[in-house]
Amino acid sequence: MSERQVDSSKRTWLIASGCAGVVGGAAVAVPFVSSFQPSERARAAGAPVEVDISSIKPGEMLTVEWRGKPVWILRRTPEELAALKKIEGQLADPNSQRKPDELTPEYARNEYRSIKPEFLVAVGICTHLGCSPSPRFQTGPQPSLPDDWVGGFLCACHGSTFDLAGRVYKNKPAPDNLEIPPHQYLSATTLLIGEDKKA
Repeated sequence: MSERQVDSSKRTWLIASGCAGVVGGAAVAVPFVSSFQPSERARAAGAPVEVDISSIKPGEMLTVEWRGKPVWILRRTPEELAALKKIEGQLADPNSQRKPDELTPEYARNEYRSIKPEFLVAVGICTHLGCSPSPRFQTGPQPSLPDDWVGGFLCACHGSTFDLAGRVYKNKPAPDNLEIPPHQYLSATTLLIGEDKKA
């Protein structure tokens, strides 16, 4: 065997060993580095969202994202608040008694489903199949809505309707009212979604 063949064999062995070392090092480093990143569970849990509500005028709605879900912040007018009492007989669960711990925190188990009557804070996902209802604030007759419509939300996928407190109407596919997320007011103009005083 010539000296050149031996050097060639050593070189091949050194290259192969070096490559194996790099691959092995990467295999060890990837789990180590990824352990510093938030887990899927932590990412899904999501952090609380702070919202400035000072610019929302009566009759307007702001949508923010929390845990990958749309959360509506609706500032209701005095007329809209008064209409909530008139339609209670048309609602499937006017007092939010179904699944109260899942869908309605204790501080929102009232006729307005809110801490402050003028502000509704609700997850904008239909409780039927997870579609996102559309706001239908205009009152009166219109397509897919009753002639005595007082304003609310319509899930066009299967026709579920909700009032301006997120309560579902009777005889609709959606089984429950819209979810009220945990929330609290940090000040008169700042809302924190995703955390309440019990947290």
